[in-house]
Amino acid sequence: MKLSVQEEPFFPDGKIGHFTNKNQETGAIVSFLGKVRSDPENPLEYMLIEHYPGMTEKAIEKIMGEAVKRWNLIDCLVIHRYGKLIPGEDIVLVATSSKHRREAFEAADYLMDFLKSRAPFWKKEVTQSGESWVESKEIDEVALDRWK
Repeated sequence: MKLSVQEEPFFPDGKIGHFTNKNQETGAIVSFLGKVRSDPENPLEYMLIEHYPGMTEKAIEKIMGEAVKRWNLIDCLVIHRYGKLIPGEDIVLVATSSKHRREAFEAADYLMDFLKSRAPFWKKEVTQSGESWVESKEIDEVALDRWK
């Protein structure tokens, strides 16, 4: 299990390559790469992501541990950036490995639902027309309810 909350960019190909070569019992690896996106009707200049060091890592490590137990994962990886990010940049990488594909898919989905709705990150979008804090969306809350 590896977690990194970092300001600097990461290189997904290298991270996934290292992750996939760790265990010969692995039958399935699922990865998700989240990127900063812009809206053509109100173009994003940048997104500012803030967090509380220590608290953020503790919360994510807890949910990673729950995913490992619940889906009997062989390994999991979460990298999440903070700071000033521009459209097209990578924000988050989640990778899960297990003996079977279903467990790897479900665990990755679970981790992303948690990161999207409950991880202690605060996101501010800055556009030419102003800035606003990103609120949790109802669809994200509904997605999180699936795991209760």
